[in-house]
Amino acid sequence: MFKICLRKMVFGKPCLFYYLGTALKPKLKNTFMRHALCAGMLAASLVFLLSACHSDSRTGTIDRRSVVDRHKVVTTQTNPKSPAQVGNGEFAMGVDITGLQTFVPFNTLSNWSWHTFPLPEGVQISDYQGRVFDTHGKQIRYEVFDDKHPEISQWLAENPHRFTLGRLGFEILKADGQPAQESDLKDARQEIDLWSGIITSTFSLDGQSVTVRTACHPDQDAIGVTVESPLVAQGRMSVFLDFPYPTTRQFADYLGDYTKPELHSAVIVDQTGESAVIERTLDTTQYFTAVKWTSAGKFEPAILDSMPHRFYFKPDGTDKIALTCTFSEARPEGELAVAADVFVKSSEAWVNYWNSGAAIDLSGSKDPRWKELERRIVLSQYVMRVNEAGSLPPQESGLVNNGWYGRFHFEMIWWHGVHYALWNRWPLFDKSLHIYRDYLPTSIARAQRLGRGGAKWPKCTADFDREWPCWAHGFLIWQQPHPIYFAEQDYLMHPSQETLDKWKDVVFASADYMADYAYYDDKKGEYVLGPPVVIVSENTDALATTNPIFELGYFRYGLRTAQKWRERLGMPQNEKWADVYDKLAPLPMQDSVYVTYEGIPEMWTKYTYEHPALTGVLGMLPGDGVDTTTFVRTLDKVMNEWQFNKIWGWDFPMMAMAAARTGQPELAVDLLLHDSEGFQFDEHGLATGGPFPYFPSNGGLLTAVAMMAQGWTGSEGEAPGFPKDGSWSVRYENFVPMQ
Repeated sequence: MFKICLRKMVFGKPCLFYYLGTALKPKLKNTFMRHALCAGMLAASLVFLLSACHSDSRTGTIDRRSVVDRHKVVTTQTNPKSPAQVGNGEFAMGVDITGLQTFVPFNTLSNWSWHTFPLPEGVQISDYQGRVFDTHGKQIRYEVFDDKHPEISQWLAENPHRFTLGRLGFEILKADGQPAQESDLKDARQEIDLWSGIITSTFSLDGQSVTVRTACHPDQDAIGVTVESPLVAQGRMSVFLDFPYPTTRQFADYLGDYTKPELHSAVIVDQTGESAVIERTLDTTQYFTAVKWTSAGKFEPAILDSMPHRFYFKPDGTDKIALTCTFSEARPEGELAVAADVFVKSSEAWVNYWNSGAAIDLSGSKDPRWKELERRIVLSQYVMRVNEAGSLPPQESGLVNNGWYGRFHFEMIWWHGVHYALWNRWPLFDKSLHIYRDYLPTSIARAQRLGRGGAKWPKCTADFDREWPCWAHGFLIWQQPHPIYFAEQDYLMHPSQETLDKWKDVVFASADYMADYAYYDDKKGEYVLGPPVVIVSENTDALATTNPIFELGYFRYGLRTAQKWRERLGMPQNEKWADVYDKLAPLPMQDSVYVTYEGIPEMWTKYTYEHPALTGVLGMLPGDGVDTTTFVRTLDKVMNEWQFNKIWGWDFPMMAMAAARTGQPELAVDLLLHDSEGFQFDEHGLATGGPFPYFPSNGGLLTAVAMMAQGWTGSEGEAPGFPKDGSWSVRYENFVPMQ
């Protein structure tokens, strides 16, 4: 069979005939496996792509630039906790109202900016032993805080941690020669042009106007900046670059410690008439910072001994500054980027981003809340692309500051990244999912230490797989099925042998651990989960909790889907998985509604705070083991009983997806616009919902919106998650349906 429509694109995705032609392109061997594999690919293509390639036929092409431009960010003063940002997903810098870090030491962070403090004297990593807990008659050593060795436990918690690469700002002098403060600036205005990723900051001092433009290179950890002002020609405005030492504070807005100059160094190792390279050393961490300028001036260290790690670019005989500051792990080689190129490449990359994947336009809606919801959607796309599209899963606060020492949480990868798949921007998610293949050997070893098979994924780690010892980290399990979900999403979008080969080892090892984790209770005649187990809400007694509802539903999904992968590969069913799936405990109920875990006491008086994860089994998940009638009653009870001022940001999109799947679109929209302080989006699009900023709120919003627009497996009609009473006009294109 010849190949049809090989390169033709339909709504941004290869058309169905491309997959048909590609699947049948090779000469088929006369084996059952080959026929079965091709049949599986074609079936997946037919079911999935007929929905994925859909666009609302009533709408035509969306004017994407108009949608983005009506939400340009304009501010007139610095918000000391919420920076404007430029970045490329791997690297980002926060700036104040001047366009750099002049008055506020915002952070400059990268996915490679990790540092480790020296071990305390006389302490070794091998001192850490964890703690042993009885687990259904077995004595298992878990990776929790070791009370007998607190020093090494704390060191393992703090190391490695992200650190800020440097502070880039302006030194601005008033007419009397004194340093200017932000309060001295007049007519300050800052605009983030979302379409180009360029920030323009204007202000005046002593009647002299200043215009600053700031951008980030899309492929390098490089900041471009230009300045035009009479203050430059008057010698009253220069650029400084300052380097602090890392800090142990895990929820600090500003990461640098400027009080320990003796513990690190910053040395110019190469300099020409238009560039300089600085070598940085912080304990065992080394990196480089290169400055390149195209305007007249000179680069030199600060003269004052009190600022040993500060450098200045001082313009000479010009009213303009144009320079770039590039950070890198290795000493830079070749030509350094110049500011003009950074602005061009930033604009090109951002235009490509906005024109890729899906789009949604709510401007025809009668409900007056449409603009706020659309603003949240557009700004969330910007800040997620700046902070969370890199080579490692993001931390909760992206590249703004450090939460949990800058570590990333494996259970939260779903909330940070699934939206990229549904918005048809899979490569931005896929570039970090290599960690499952990279961390597979260490995760298998972790399972073996627990006396179990398969791979036990960590809860909270860094640029290499070493668990942070903590009560929740040792006992948490809802991260375990995640890679199966991601693999399935990848396959549905890319049904090929290559995808199967890419994920199969991870899928099977994940399922092996889940099947081995479940304990067969002879008295009940069923497999149970826990104890010990820390559940999604982390607010129950881990040593007494059994059969948490979300984990039961997700384990069912994971085991069922893993078996599907064996079928696609022409392999027989795994008998152990099948046995566990068939005999896994039912979802726990009390008084005709679902509850958080089996036998929970006083569910609706003591446990109506933290994550209402019982709403995630049909919404976030497709509903394995769920009785829909019971679930609807449960969701209604949650809406009436839960303390919405005591939950996290991603809980609102989770409940919105539950409302959508159960035919309650008005409730779904209400939840995405809930007035809780835990689900707000500030002027820059940075969200509340946890330690600020909390990007799972942004990711959850985008996931829910995609699902509500494009639908999910089994949904019907246009925009099934939005009301049909005429109050909402939803124009959308290029989304991918949810599982």
